[in-house]
Order: sequence, then C-alpha cells, then structure tokens
Amino acid sequence: QVQLVESGGGLVQAGGSLRLSCAASGRTFSSDAMGWFRQAPGKEREFVASISQIGSITYYGDSVKGRFTISRSNAKNTVYLQMNNLKPEDTAVYLCAATARLVSDDMTEYDDWGQGTQLTVSS
Repeated sequence: QVQLVESGGGLVQAGGSLRLSCAASGRTFSSDAMGWFRQAPGKEREFVASISQIGSITYYGDSVKGRFTISRSNAKNTVYLQMNNLKPEDTAVYLCAATARLVSDDMTEYDDWGQGTQLTVSS
C-alpha cells in the first residue's frame, strides 16, 4: 500500500497559476503510475492528468489540455500538477491517486487515494 498526501491548494484569481504536490510513502514510488482527479460539489469525479512510472507517458483531460502539466520526481517520491491560466470551472477538490498497473485515465484503475486539496478560483 502507498500513502498519499496532497498539498498546495488554495485561493487564486482567474488567470493565475498554482502547483499542487503529492508526496508518497510506503510502496516503491517508481513502481506506480500516478494520476490527478478532481471533484466539485454535486459533480462526478473527473480525470485531470496521469503519468507513467518513469514519466515517459502523460495523459490529460480535455478540459485542462494546454493549461496543466503533470510531472514527477521519483527521487523525491513526489508527483506535481502545475496549473496555469486557471478558470473558475477548475474549482474543486484535487485528489492524487496511485496504481501499480499501467497509466490510465480511468479512476477505477487506481488503488490508493489521498485526502485531497481544495482549489478555489475566483472570477
């Protein structure tokens, strides 16, 4: 099992930038593909981005392509989500997830989840 702790959320104005971090412990980090998902009140959980075990493959949800970048440091056991040109529609709880299987945009493929960090984007 892997434990995941997100950080870096907060309040930002539309058009601004923020970087989220997800620190992992337990299972060997480099063995896991990692994903970011988000969930707003009353809405379904949405795929944001994912990255393969060594970072060679990345996927993005259509709503964030060109604005968000996922990256990882296996040396630091951390995955990041750089968010640029933020919009009010990005407001949500952002959750980090890990899978020992192949990188995916399907939340059912992920086994371990963090508690989430809140992002609020004001207009």
